[in-house]
Amino acid sequence: MEGLELLKELAVQWKKQAEQWSSHALQYFHQVPPEQIYAAIAVLLFTSFLLLLVRLFKRPKANTILLSGLSGSGKTVLFYQLRDGSSHQGTVTSMEPNDGYFVLHSEKSKGGKANPVHLIDVPGHSRLRAQLDDFLPQAAGIVFVVDALEFLPNCRAASEYLYDILTKATVVRKKIPVLILCNKTDKVTAHSKEFIRKQLEKEIEKLRASRSAISAADIANDFTLGVPGEVFSFSHCQNKVTVAEASGLTGEYSQVEQFVREHVKS
Repeated sequence: MEGLELLKELAVQWKKQAEQWSSHALQYFHQVPPEQIYAAIAVLLFTSFLLLLVRLFKRPKANTILLSGLSGSGKTVLFYQLRDGSSHQGTVTSMEPNDGYFVLHSEKSKGGKANPVHLIDVPGHSRLRAQLDDFLPQAAGIVFVVDALEFLPNCRAASEYLYDILTKATVVRKKIPVLILCNKTDKVTAHSKEFIRKQLEKEIEKLRASRSAISAADIANDFTLGVPGEVFSFSHCQNKVTVAEASGLTGEYSQVEQFVREHVKS
């Protein structure tokens, strides 16, 4: 009973204190000129409006690296190597995108803090490549994987896919960097990155003539590839295009990691 009475007394005291504060606030409010009140309300509304606009129009920072290329080029093996260092023997073909947000495997053993990377392995099957368009708005870079061992039989198909990527509206507007990764270079009969680069440029030069250098998907945007009157070179692209070597099965992919960290800061 005593405890209940004490609580009632405290409640009465708090009520009186609240009433006093409310009274003081009302007195101060009545003393303030109306112009100042209106000005304060206007400032509050304007600030709220600006914050709303910033939230609506601020674009999320691109932090995704896309792995693209023909089926069998080694994209999925590379994805697993970058994620956990696992070695998958044989061909690993993915029909669904492999999507992961993780710290690169090689960085886990190093001291210091490394930011996770969002990595998406886009299926290379011709019927599934359109999925790439869904991920381009968030892309900070594209790794186009080429099978250096079986390059010549697939040169035309790889060139067509790469051509389509380089002429996509989002890639051109955002100047998304592209790394052409010559995979499986650990094999003796694999072609060098210089040979692959030159052959891709030759095939894309042929495609420029046959397609009038406009991607069917972006024909309304009239994006062209290369410099008019000059033989095509990757250096002519509006976005940065580089060529590197790697071997997913042996775990030699340091140039890929360098590309990732160049465009997704740790």
